[in-house]
Amino acid sequence: MIMPVDELLPDYEADVMDGDEFELEEETLFREIRLTADKGQSPIRIDKFLIDHVANTSRNKIQQAADAGSISVNGKVVKSNYKVKPLDEIVITLNTPAYDNSIVPEEIPLDIVYEDDVLMVVNKPAGLVVHPGCGNTHGTLINAVAWHLKDNPDFDPNDPQVGLVHRIDKNTSGLLVVAKSAAAKAHLGMQFFKKTTKRTYNAVVWGNVKEDSGTVTGNITRNPRNRLQMCVSADDSIGKHAVTHYRVLERLSYVSLVECNLETGRTHQIRVHMKHIGHILFNDDVYGGDEILKGTNFSKYSQFVRNCFKLCPRQALHAKTLGFVHPVTGEMMYFESELPEDFLSMVDAWRRYSSASACYMNE
Repeated sequence: MIMPVDELLPDYEADVMDGDEFELEEETLFREIRLTADKGQSPIRIDKFLIDHVANTSRNKIQQAADAGSISVNGKVVKSNYKVKPLDEIVITLNTPAYDNSIVPEEIPLDIVYEDDVLMVVNKPAGLVVHPGCGNTHGTLINAVAWHLKDNPDFDPNDPQVGLVHRIDKNTSGLLVVAKSAAAKAHLGMQFFKKTTKRTYNAVVWGNVKEDSGTVTGNITRNPRNRLQMCVSADDSIGKHAVTHYRVLERLSYVSLVECNLETGRTHQIRVHMKHIGHILFNDDVYGGDEILKGTNFSKYSQFVRNCFKLCPRQALHAKTLGFVHPVTGEMMYFESELPEDFLSMVDAWRRYSSASACYMNE
């Protein structure tokens, strides 16, 4: 039985539409942001600190807030030259003009893996935001879908009861399913909510993952010290329950190619869970993977890694497979996408490095 879409959406969207790109929680004229400086925070001007820690803003907006007396530390208003100290409690109120977030069709190429009357599966390239939001008001995947379906009178891209059923990060590539009807979105959404969909990702992580396979369980919540990050909560009562299963596909000297199977779908789930077990995703600039975390001190090795960063200039994460039951036919649908060129080029470079290192050690 297909549940009425208005009864279903509030529940399943909380699980699978949980905003991968940290958009504003409320689109109001003003937004208040609270931050706490780390225990080891070194002295730094508060305007520089806020630029580094507040998303979707600019240096001018920070300065305007300071001029308006809208930045306070430990309950006292401060100027932009105030030096942040460890454990400072910082509050900034930003004047954020409302923006038009209506979805308009845009002629953007789509890699359509499958399509029928009620749904379509697309292979999203890295760098493409899935849905408009603050800072990304056009040029998104759903703008491209709106163009592709502009002659379909039953598809309204501004109707939340149709469209994207789940999301992946801007710099993650791979498979997504789009519903053309409310009934299809409700049916597919229930599958995500009940965790009956099949989703696997390929990722390259720093370090030699010792166990051939394993499971990471840990509630995911927003990092109170860095709003661009999520983290695993030490308190089971905080955050959203999340489970990631993984297995090692290849060990390549100082990195590992792993397959991750999502039991839940939380914001940055794989990135957070792999960091939690000590294996940050390769070239993940949000979580520190864009630094050389494992390996030697030789300059040739450093140059090799930086060349790998250039080959795959984003976090090494690809949504490789997607499986679900078709909402009309009841048929089990299963899709698989090849690793994109940037990802594969980087993995091949590590394979060559690993092979050469093994030959050197055997001599």
